[in-house]
Amino acid sequence: MLLVVVWLALGSLAGPFAGKLGSVATNDDAAFLPSSAEATRVAHLQERFRDRATVPAVVVYERRSGITAADRAAVTGAARSLSSIGGVVDGVVGPLPSQDGSALELVVPLDGSLDDRLPSLVDDVGQRARSQLPAGLEAYVTGPAGFAADLTHAFAGIDGILLLVAVAVVLVILVLVYRSPLLPFVVLVSALFALSLASGVVYVLADHEVITLNGQSQGILFILVVGAATDYALLLTARFREELREQRSRFTAMRVAWRQCLTPILASGTTVIVALLCLLVSELNSTSSLGPVAALGILSALLSALTFLPAVLVLLGRAAFWPRRPRFGSEHPERSGAWGRVAEAIGRRPRRLWVGATGLLIVLAAFLPTLQAGGAPQSALFLKQVESVTGQRVAARHFPAGTGSPVVVIGPAGAATRMTQAATGVPGITSASAVGRGQQPAGPGTSPLVVDGMVEVQAVLKAPPDSDAALQTVKRVRAAVHAAVPSAEVGGTTAITLDTQTTAEHDRNVIIPIVLVVILVLLALLLRAVVAAVLLLASVVLSFAATLGVSALVFNHVLDFPGADPSVPLYGFVFLVALGVDYNIFLMSRVREESMRHGTREGIGRGLAVTGGVITSAGVVLAATFSALAVIPILFLAQIAFIVAFGVLLDTLLVRSVLVPAVAHDIGPSLWWPSRIES
Repeated sequence: MLLVVVWLALGSLAGPFAGKLGSVATNDDAAFLPSSAEATRVAHLQERFRDRATVPAVVVYERRSGITAADRAAVTGAARSLSSIGGVVDGVVGPLPSQDGSALELVVPLDGSLDDRLPSLVDDVGQRARSQLPAGLEAYVTGPAGFAADLTHAFAGIDGILLLVAVAVVLVILVLVYRSPLLPFVVLVSALFALSLASGVVYVLADHEVITLNGQSQGILFILVVGAATDYALLLTARFREELREQRSRFTAMRVAWRQCLTPILASGTTVIVALLCLLVSELNSTSSLGPVAALGILSALLSALTFLPAVLVLLGRAAFWPRRPRFGSEHPERSGAWGRVAEAIGRRPRRLWVGATGLLIVLAAFLPTLQAGGAPQSALFLKQVESVTGQRVAARHFPAGTGSPVVVIGPAGAATRMTQAATGVPGITSASAVGRGQQPAGPGTSPLVVDGMVEVQAVLKAPPDSDAALQTVKRVRAAVHAAVPSAEVGGTTAITLDTQTTAEHDRNVIIPIVLVVILVLLALLLRAVVAAVLLLASVVLSFAATLGVSALVFNHVLDFPGADPSVPLYGFVFLVALGVDYNIFLMSRVREESMRHGTREGIGRGLAVTGGVITSAGVVLAATFSALAVIPILFLAQIAFIVAFGVLLDTLLVRSVLVPAVAHDIGPSLWWPSRIES
């Protein structure tokens, strides 16, 4: 009872923080790059040329039949109105006319230090930009500020909508699993208490800038805690139900169940936590920050599942399972049910089954090289129509597409001409000029602004700033500028995207091997068996490769996605390998327990029979909760949702239920080497 009261107090104190996490989250791309990135250094140098860091909003006006005198007068008035907005720095640039005479453009530099106010500032810009326009003249707000505001709006309500969808899905599954009106709510309350605790701790740490939180990490935290806490609860309640048939006292039943579940649940949670903390090795701050955020979520799930849940189950006793109460001395239906028959089938034909399962996974994995994970344009980030993307397309019809998001070159003042000429000569650059006072181009006869012996040169991209063509142009600009002025640095919005993708690819190549080694060591220590550890890890890696192969087919040919961020395979790997090993730990811990009593091959059959239902239910729950990420209209999260959901189901229904037990049965007692368990 005391534990229940303590958790009720924790839930009431920490629960409200789940709705406040958005206030301490940031979605600024530049903030997530390491300080060693060239684009980061340029962003810091650029601040010296301004009283405050700025994020430009670009307002594009279009009249297909041609801009009129009334249109120009209205846009000029809008520019004066926009300049008076608090948060606009250095005044509005424009109106800039297009060469085809069908569009005008304003560049509105917004105060970059007002992260929390940026969406409302952009909304204000849009309202004033559209005020009193002549009929037929359309206005769109785009540029870096427009994209940032739309991204913030996409994550708005994440704490409510995402949690509601996840909880509703889990509740339906739990009702189907337990066929009880009470137990599903007990499990859900346990998961929600875990989420409350995690949210409170993450909020405090993020508010004190100990960790960094963004919208993606926030969404993953919600899903991971609910899914993991429910999985641990399923394992404990299943073992408690078993013991209620063996023990007359509910207290004795819980002591036995808790003791038997403690090792696999702790091992499972520890494996996931350690795998997540490997993300701290990442050079990309957005990735490294996910590690401690998600690890705190798993730790909270462990605490709730091992303290609050058993306390409530003991208080309720057999009534928790009403109307299907487990009676003392009754038979165990799971041993003679569907999973008992699966275990028998594997015992009869293990080699045929594991060879067939392996062959299928290899065929699916063959499509892995077709996964396009080299990056996706920013305009494809949103899975619904947003104004910033529409505005960028309109601007590209009439202006150099890179207007408002220039390539920024900063170097010695004496090399201003060389830097400008080097940038201008690069294919894909329409123009380049040094920046003068008031952030206006330094024209003929005008001296550029010199700060600390440096000048800033801005080059306009011909291609949209988030396109692959723009990324290649930035690479060429860097090569040309570095050759002309070795001390110069090249940055800007497109350079931030380029450096982010390059860093993400580096992280993927470094972190995946580290996670594999760490998990292999943990499995070997848990099972006290090298062969079993290698088997489990190899099966999960093969399952992951097959999942990415299927994902490539779905993304390329069904959903027609334009590509994926390089961090998508890394996130998918960490979640799938850690969570896939989770289910194998649940299975093999019970198999080892049964093997100690009945021998290896019979122990495999018994372990699969009694854990098959609960582990499959846990896999379905986790897949369903990760699928809930798809309600957020962001490409990255939709891809993670599919990869993890499909991968968990593949691992649960094929790898853990057929491949692993079949191979283990075929190997026999050697599975436990160097330990010895007789067959």
